[in-house]
Amino acid sequence: MTVSETIQRLAAEAELALAPHFARIDRISFENTQKVMDAFREHRVSDGMFQSTSGYGYDDRGRDTLDEIWADVMGAEAAIVRHSIVSGTHALCIGLFGILRPGDVMYSVAGKPYDTLEEVIGLSGNAGDGSLRDFGVSYEQTELTPDGKFDFAAIEDKLRALGERVKMVFVQRSKGYLNRRTLSVAEIGELAAFVKGIRPDVYVVVDNCYGEFVETVEPCAVGADLVIGSLIKNPGGGMAETGGYLAGSKRAVELASYRLTSVGIGAEVGATMGQNKSLYKGLFYAPHTTAQALKTAHLAAYIFEKLGYEVEPRWDEERHDIIQSVITGSEEGLCAFCRGIQAGSPVDAYVTPEPWAMPGYSDRVIMAAGAFTQGSSIELSADGPLRPPYTAYFQGGLTYESGKIGILSAADSVLRDCKS
Repeated sequence: MTVSETIQRLAAEAELALAPHFARIDRISFENTQKVMDAFREHRVSDGMFQSTSGYGYDDRGRDTLDEIWADVMGAEAAIVRHSIVSGTHALCIGLFGILRPGDVMYSVAGKPYDTLEEVIGLSGNAGDGSLRDFGVSYEQTELTPDGKFDFAAIEDKLRALGERVKMVFVQRSKGYLNRRTLSVAEIGELAAFVKGIRPDVYVVVDNCYGEFVETVEPCAVGADLVIGSLIKNPGGGMAETGGYLAGSKRAVELASYRLTSVGIGAEVGATMGQNKSLYKGLFYAPHTTAQALKTAHLAAYIFEKLGYEVEPRWDEERHDIIQSVITGSEEGLCAFCRGIQAGSPVDAYVTPEPWAMPGYSDRVIMAAGAFTQGSSIELSADGPLRPPYTAYFQGGLTYESGKIGILSAADSVLRDCKS
């Protein structure tokens, strides 16, 4: 792969400027790795826990111990970690349908959730397909303030106006496909305390996708009742080939487990089919792999900001997830960015990504993902909906070195194809 001298000079300049930020990321990675290893030691992880079970999976010691380890690492009372959860959206569905009942209100306080939840909630799609709305669950929403903070005055007014109908306050930590800042764990903790001060019985539920191990604590540790994510993002460490998790209070996790399997059975069953080792190994790698993705995101922000593009976060800002957005300003710019990422990937580098009508999304989406695991967002990937301002959302990089190659390829592609 040939990269222009302009981009190579920018990369060298970036790494000098980013040295203190990389050092901070390494410190966080060390602390999180220490936390994971302490949990492994406390729960006496052994080779026997990697053995496979079939059928009902009763008394699967590896599965049950992994749930306990996850709860400890996440700062939660309980957790469910399963390879049978097919995606982050599936994990969120388990949590939403596990807690909400007919007549309840799901109240999102950070604007609209990620696009794939629109049909789940009933904001789009066909009536009768089985959305929350079909089951009599209403939806309310409050936007963040213009500077990307929780609007506490509006939240209080809404909570008091809706009264006991509000069963869940929902927070999407990451920006998703929105041009807004990602929320920190401290901010989520402040929100949880605020909500509980008005309605102690409300469940505070956090979509934690892309945020795990970016900080040294997770939302469970600061008051969230249920935190949900995907194992082919940060917490799978690039080793888990599928799966998801839910962690939080014992009651919230119990309700979610009844949706995962059935009432009265919950998390007691579930054959692991030889997947335990990859889930354990993924959690072991997760803090380090997340650090590699963060360094790659910082590099992308620096290079594209110097090329004149608006980026979020900026290269020298503290981060709360692994996503880096680059506003390309045009359809061609977005497509060129994704073509460059694909060309700089270890798998399917010869493929040219094209926009398509992807199920669950309201706009055509272009995706670049040269990944060992299909759809793995902790690996080098980029995507974005074909709508103004044509923002590319970049994330991942199993190693900083491979992530750097992808970013240089993307910058070179944009510089070459969008010179005007």
